[in-house]
Amino acid sequence: MTTKPHNDPPEAPESLPFRIHPRAFKALGADLVTNDVVAIIELVKNAYDAYATTVDVRFLAGDKILEIEDNGSGMSRETIEEAWCTVATPYREDNPFAKLPGKRNRRASGQKGLGRLSAARLGIELEMITQSEEGECWTIKVNWEQLAKCESLDRCIATIARTPQRQFAKSGTLLRIFPLRTKWNESTWDDLRDNLGRLLPPFDVNQDFAIRLTTPALFENPVDITPPEFLEHPKYVICGAVGASGKVRYRYQYHAVRGTGHRTTSGTVTWKQVQEQADDATLNGMGEPGFGPFRFEFRAWDIGPQDTQEIAERFELKKSSVRSDIRAYKGISVYRDGVLVLPKSEGTRDWLGLDVRRIGKVGPRLSTPQLVGYVAISATRNPDLEDTSDRERLAATPQVLAFEETLRAIVSIMENERDKDRRDTTKERRVSDLFKQLNARELVSSVTDVANDGGPASEALPLVEDFSDKLDKAREEIETRFVYYSRLATVGTIAHMLVHEVRNRTSVLGHVVEELRKTEPHAANADLMASKLDMASRAVEALDRLANTFAPLANRQFKRRARNACVEESVLRTLQMLANDLKAGKIAIVLPQGTVTEVAVDPGELDAVLLNLLGNAVYWLSHKTSADRRIEICMQPASDGKRISIQVHDSGPGVSEEDAEKIFWPGVTNKPGGIGMGLTVASELVADYGGKLALDRNGKIGGATFVFDLPLM
Repeated sequence: MTTKPHNDPPEAPESLPFRIHPRAFKALGADLVTNDVVAIIELVKNAYDAYATTVDVRFLAGDKILEIEDNGSGMSRETIEEAWCTVATPYREDNPFAKLPGKRNRRASGQKGLGRLSAARLGIELEMITQSEEGECWTIKVNWEQLAKCESLDRCIATIARTPQRQFAKSGTLLRIFPLRTKWNESTWDDLRDNLGRLLPPFDVNQDFAIRLTTPALFENPVDITPPEFLEHPKYVICGAVGASGKVRYRYQYHAVRGTGHRTTSGTVTWKQVQEQADDATLNGMGEPGFGPFRFEFRAWDIGPQDTQEIAERFELKKSSVRSDIRAYKGISVYRDGVLVLPKSEGTRDWLGLDVRRIGKVGPRLSTPQLVGYVAISATRNPDLEDTSDRERLAATPQVLAFEETLRAIVSIMENERDKDRRDTTKERRVSDLFKQLNARELVSSVTDVANDGGPASEALPLVEDFSDKLDKAREEIETRFVYYSRLATVGTIAHMLVHEVRNRTSVLGHVVEELRKTEPHAANADLMASKLDMASRAVEALDRLANTFAPLANRQFKRRARNACVEESVLRTLQMLANDLKAGKIAIVLPQGTVTEVAVDPGELDAVLLNLLGNAVYWLSHKTSADRRIEICMQPASDGKRISIQVHDSGPGVSEEDAEKIFWPGVTNKPGGIGMGLTVASELVADYGGKLALDRNGKIGGATFVFDLPLM
């Protein structure tokens, strides 16, 4: 074997051209287009991009042939050759808007060439007849199976021929795909109708694009794809806008399906508040969310048997069709420049994870089948919100994560407001009072009276139904509270572990510190060592205090009033827990001076009450724009001299009149992502010591004031 000397000049590199096998059409059609329904939607979107005002989707010869005909701008011979026949053409990037004289421009929705891939997925052959307004009519034919057998792309051809007569009144395109690869049936046609209905927003748009569907048996005559009327009459709705800074401005409305019940409220949520509820650490370091401004509108309904019956009667519908119609439009959908971006297929309707999020949450949370949501973004103002190639989800970027978390925060606001409107306006009852509703003595007495008066059984039926309704409401309230209390039981188990582990460690650490103190006088750096040991001792003492605070929760045999508490010490301990938030929010604290107030309350329970009240005050003050952020704690003897009244004042935004009574109800909260049980538990803890937790809306220093009383020693 002969080798060349190392000093010979290197050979000139050769060119290796890239080649794409024609089978890519078939493979990409199967991979990038999720299913046949999505494929048809992509072809209908092409009609929208061509500025059509109507498009007909027709299944012919049973389910062998599919026709999609529109009255759009059609294509010239030049466009067919340079754009339609060019794979991955930049035509849409260069021409992002469809323009017709005298009409507003449409932003093109298709940019990735999925139309041709969709046609390849649906059937073996494509016949396309297209005609521009001023041009001639052309017929293009493609056999995808023959293309797939070609050895290279340069051998792939479509045939084109001039059509002798114009096929359209002005312009348009007709696609004829045959034979279809999939067997269609009533179920898949019904699914197609539902998804075509979602292609354009079901509300909040100027509808200038009509879709008609014709199928054998199910829709023998063309049916207009329109949303049901009752979608225009939601029971609950939240709408608004989100700015580039992430600030949410919203307006919530409630309208009873029957009767005159209604309520409207509005507010704002900052990007910081959205971050605080997020579980994803990626969002913590983002000063701004990174997405552009967008608009939203979410509509929701209650879908229990009684609720669907009300809707059915109000709009003269079958009860079964109410749920199916909501199901057809269910979920939150994103529309870019007026056309659906996602979700496309049934399996991705819950792309925000609302149903998973609902599991384990205290209080009523909305599920996907109850929501019809609309989010309007634009390609120009939201360039970082890009969908993936299969058009089934958004690309996983920090901006998209922030976008999704903001939408979840808006859903949380809607849930919190809806919960207020679903509740009885009577005063919230303690748990012990709830069980009293389970007593049937009054019902028995009423039914007995009817029987004694010789009345028929039909007269007693309304009494039984009314009692049954009361039982249902009591059950819902008890379930709501005891889901939370079961969590407290879990917390008790965790607290037991925490106390056990902390005390084991503090015992060992304390022993080590004492042993080191014996060697301290003889150490070369005795002063430094003494300082370090003092710090260690204080740390051990702090851990011991923490263990003592959690001990009541950890001890299943814990009996109230076994220990007493000092209010001032409890306040200082609670403020120490909130020290970082107080510092970050630049919140000033005013405390009683020179007092020692001992109460017949366990320190752990007093800490729980104060932590809730002070934690709420800190949260709302931290989101206040003005510089005046203060908390003031005052105490004064109650009238009988045996109790002490404690007031927690803040200079925050206060509590609205409509929320004043409801904030003590379980599950009610105005915090995005909150569970709304803190004030409920705090008020019941105070009540267990014979006191009352109350709100004074006209607070001493401009915000809210909470007042509660406890027994003195």
